[in-house]
Amino acid sequence: QVQLVESGGGLVQAGGSLRLSCAASGRTFTTYAMGWFRQAPGAEREFVARITRSGRSTVYADSVKGRFTISRDNAKNMMYLQMNSLKPEDTAVYYCAADAINSVDRRRVGLYDLWGQGTQVTVSS
Repeated sequence: QVQLVESGGGLVQAGGSLRLSCAASGRTFTTYAMGWFRQAPGAEREFVARITRSGRSTVYADSVKGRFTISRDNAKNMMYLQMNSLKPEDTAVYYCAADAINSVDRRRVGLYDLWGQGTQVTVSS
């Protein structure tokens, strides 16, 4: 079974950039579509971005379109989230998640099978 560990979070000022990484262990990483989610204090966990097994298809929440880019490197068992033009509203704990179903657009938290522990992203104004 794949295990997920996020890294790359930190404190940045508004307008800055940050790159999150999700390292996957296990022999079945390439069988999963992957997603990024985030959760701010007092809020529900929300969808950020998704990428299919091959990396050919990606989808984004409207709130991050044009600013964030999801990618994966199956040879390295890695997934990434490049975050540009960061806003204070992006402040949250960011989680990577794995989904055994390879449909292009799946956004609900309950559809994902495995989760990392999260990495904190704080954007100051």
